[in-house]
Amino acid sequence: MVLNKFQFPDSDAPAIITPEGSVSYRELNERFSWIADSLVKRGVQPGDRVAIQSPNSLEVLLLLPALWSVGAVAFPFSERFPMKEILTLAEKYRCKYFLPASQLTERSANTKLSVIPLSEATAFPAEIKSGISPVWQLDNLASIILTSGSSGNPKAVVHSLANHYYSAIGSHENIPFGRGGRWLLSLPLYHVGGLAILFRAWTAEGAIALPHPEMPLQDAIEQLQPSHISLVATQLYRLLKTADGRRALRRMKAVLLGGSAIPENLLREAWTLEIPVHTSYGSSEMSSQITTTPANASLKELQTSGRLLPHREIMTAGDGEILVCGKTLFQGYLEDDKVVPSVDEDGWFGSGDIGQMDAQGNLTVTGRKDNMFISGGENIQPEEIEKHLSHIEGVIRCMVVPVIHQEFGMRPVAFIDMRNGGKLDTSALRLQLEKNLPRFKVPDKFLPWPKDSQSPGIKADRQALAKIAAAG
Repeated sequence: MVLNKFQFPDSDAPAIITPEGSVSYRELNERFSWIADSLVKRGVQPGDRVAIQSPNSLEVLLLLPALWSVGAVAFPFSERFPMKEILTLAEKYRCKYFLPASQLTERSANTKLSVIPLSEATAFPAEIKSGISPVWQLDNLASIILTSGSSGNPKAVVHSLANHYYSAIGSHENIPFGRGGRWLLSLPLYHVGGLAILFRAWTAEGAIALPHPEMPLQDAIEQLQPSHISLVATQLYRLLKTADGRRALRRMKAVLLGGSAIPENLLREAWTLEIPVHTSYGSSEMSSQITTTPANASLKELQTSGRLLPHREIMTAGDGEILVCGKTLFQGYLEDDKVVPSVDEDGWFGSGDIGQMDAQGNLTVTGRKDNMFISGGENIQPEEIEKHLSHIEGVIRCMVVPVIHQEFGMRPVAFIDMRNGGKLDTSALRLQLEKNLPRFKVPDKFLPWPKDSQSPGIKADRQALAKIAAAG
């Protein structure tokens, strides 16, 4: 039997937990119904694309299920994006409505979009008599997510509700989560990892632990007491720095690591402390996780990206490229007004990542095809150098980029973030790398990680760092 509908839970179980209190699934249904009716009265129709600009908030968590019950498509943007850029992209991708968290200025309000302040769109009376639990048609398009663009211009990834649903169902089989559990919303909702947390909760009656937008991660954990959490390497490092952070992580039932490669030093420290970490490999195009390590994985297993989760398929091509397909595979890239599939004749999507599977089915990702460059006739894969850098004591984050060189064409330059802001000892770094790499792969320069380096996504921006290296 093919599942084509999903009915939102209707129970007294907590659905959202904030520092101020909790909201049950039944209470949410009442609010969803009212908001959905209000959206329809404002003219929102099935298939309409709705741009949203807001940090993680209760208003957004109320809005998304209401949009999906109407049949509309959500296009969340980072609040860090300039308003002009958001409006330009929303118009480019034929959005009809724009729901901003902040008031538009007179200049930025000059747009073809119908603008509805988020607070107005999600308003509801103090008392609502009843609400109908939303029913989602899983074949409907649900979301548009911009890729990080770390190796090229961002692309608009289109998911159906079914993509998100099966991503969550497959995740549950490896990391149990449901009623009584709390998953901290520690990732932004304009990233597929943030949306994945919502669907893991909603498909199993678990609770979303929603911190205030500016609340430090440590404070959010202390106040909301999550049982599950999703982290990137930098977040894990900051929590491991403090005794309170280490205690909090040890209390968790699961710590899902992703976003980019996790330095071996951090993994070893977390594993030694018996923190229940899971390493993973995922992508926007596959609706978040593809492979993940199981509970109680060995350190050796954690140094891989784990095994394939249900409802996904994976293989490697002759050149090592990771190919994926399955029920979580996105619908295609949005190009103006059309969703264009991006698969080969057999239905496989080329991830652009290079990897290999071991005899136990664990995936190890070794780099990206489009990151490789040639120096003096030799191929250099930046991720290979980064892997060896991450083994060096004190290195918590690193990235290698190419810069133009008059003699060799391109040469590698490394950006490194040292533990506790320690200074770079370039001689020691070079000496360590020469033990494991040929000299032509050792970076010409080692630069400190830029303090003001920010990216709209949760991954470091490789192109931005390459520009800094070139300018230096």
